[in-house]
Amino acid sequence: MSAEKTELDGSSSANPLLLQLQQILISCSKSIDGGGDLGQSQTSVAELVNFLDSLSDAAISEPENEDASANVLEILSQTYNFLCSPSLDQEVIDALSFELPKSVSKFAGVSLKCLEIADNIIDRFIQTCSPRDMLSILCEALDSPNKTVKASAYVSPIISGLSKVFLSIPRRHFEQIKVAVPVVVKVVNTISSESDYEDSELETLFDRTVNIAHSIQVVSTKLEAGVNEKLRALLGLYVLQILASVSVSSRCNSSSHLPFAVRLACFLPYCGLSYLGLVIGSDVDKMSGIVIEENEDESMIFSSHVYLGASISVIWAQMCDEVAQVAKEDLSAVKGELQINQTKRWQAIGMLKHIFSSVDLPWEFKRHAVDFLLDITNGNISKKIDDEHDDCSLYMTSLFSALQAITMIIIYASDTVLRKNAFEALKRVLADIPNSQRFDILKALIEKSNSSSMVAILLDCVRGEMHMERTLRTSMGKNEVLGADNKACKNTLFWSTSILELVESVLMPLKGGPPVLPENGDAVLSALNLYRFVLMTESAGKTNYTGVLSKNNLQKACNEWLLPLRTLVTGMMAENKSDYDQLAIDTVCALNPVELVLYRCIELVEEKLKYSNMTSVQHA
Repeated sequence: MSAEKTELDGSSSANPLLLQLQQILISCSKSIDGGGDLGQSQTSVAELVNFLDSLSDAAISEPENEDASANVLEILSQTYNFLCSPSLDQEVIDALSFELPKSVSKFAGVSLKCLEIADNIIDRFIQTCSPRDMLSILCEALDSPNKTVKASAYVSPIISGLSKVFLSIPRRHFEQIKVAVPVVVKVVNTISSESDYEDSELETLFDRTVNIAHSIQVVSTKLEAGVNEKLRALLGLYVLQILASVSVSSRCNSSSHLPFAVRLACFLPYCGLSYLGLVIGSDVDKMSGIVIEENEDESMIFSSHVYLGASISVIWAQMCDEVAQVAKEDLSAVKGELQINQTKRWQAIGMLKHIFSSVDLPWEFKRHAVDFLLDITNGNISKKIDDEHDDCSLYMTSLFSALQAITMIIIYASDTVLRKNAFEALKRVLADIPNSQRFDILKALIEKSNSSSMVAILLDCVRGEMHMERTLRTSMGKNEVLGADNKACKNTLFWSTSILELVESVLMPLKGGPPVLPENGDAVLSALNLYRFVLMTESAGKTNYTGVLSKNNLQKACNEWLLPLRTLVTGMMAENKSDYDQLAIDTVCALNPVELVLYRCIELVEEKLKYSNMTSVQHA
């Protein structure tokens, strides 16, 4: 039979579709039973699949057609009755089990009743066929959804079937479940990141994915210690990834998916997972070490969602006390431990970056994650920073990524309070990094940022650090000679020639040319203010830590940074002052403060050059 669209609206008392189904099923039974021709049996099965697919496609494309829905319900019911017939040969059931799970799952999106019958048909195969075969069949069906049907509906009966197959596996439980778990996680992750599903559709899906976890737990409790440990670790990785998917999917209101977060949190104690181990990442590493064999690609077992799930499991507890209660955890104690242990605090900050940087996660989770970060970096945190003993370099990459993600929140969050709290968190994390690496982190953040406003904020942070260093030097006493072993010397890291390089990267970002204006006006203004601050401070203190007062650097600043910038700004101001359209007005407003500070910088540099020339003449 061809796969062309079948008419669903037959009005005759004897439904021609049912008669057609009966003929196809009889043909399948005859060609398969008794060891008939293999080619003929394959043709008969293919005819049945094409018939069912044409019906499901038509019914899904016309969801308001009640006759079509009624017809497909009859077709599914008759198919199920056929499979339950006591006289049906096992050979026929085995042959149909390879294809029908995919076909009947496509009907799940038509109605809840169709979903129920699709479940029954797959259950029938699970009861009568080899568990090992059904595991492979259902995994293959799950990994190849039909694009003409809604994926959430299609995968629901298959996932439900897998949860029952797990309970039927007679041996090698860990190895077989380990094959299926990544397939389930992959499809659930994909569906949860899409935005065209109703809450009810996702609730059905998540309910069944949680049932998978229950099945794994039931199986593991019956196994010996070694295999039990492996299966519990695999369950832990699965739960964290599903929790990440549940969180990502709760775009409008996290409370709608809170029940699933609570149910998933119940598995954490059984898997031996703690909030402290999850938020610093050590529990994920421990589970990975148990599950992943040597020379095995970890990306085939779990996705990066596992780290998001680990960190977000703690944030769910921050959002709702019930989650912490079922997980049997004391969140306050976890925060207290992070406050007094700097290394673990750095690890936690590195894990939180998965929440801050997620483009799919609702802002609500980021808001609570920022609050959590503020809690663990409050004024009472341990400040025992010793460059010789606390090697921050091991965590520099993750800390930098976390800070980058926080800057994205500052830039893009619409909530004023969240932006304010994120900026405070940024400052606290920077303060928690040893002096020897803080400047490098700030410099890298500035160089990697594409936002002029963010660059300006970061440059202001640099200036703030320099002000604190200067205050520290002053507090050491004007007459104190700073020896090489004095701690104050370690606090002059921002007052170095690197500052001029930083200013130059903003005022002269393009080789041989000034910055693009007015787009980079905020960054340029902040860089000019930083340069002016350094120049005035070094002059007043009669110091030259940065080299800003050397004649060569003064000439370079004047000729290569400031004067070309003045030419650009003056030209743009003149060009736009005579126009009265909104763009011209905005341009003039943006450049006014830049022009003011620029001229002050030029006057100051020219004054210092004049003094330098006079000093040179006197010495000559």
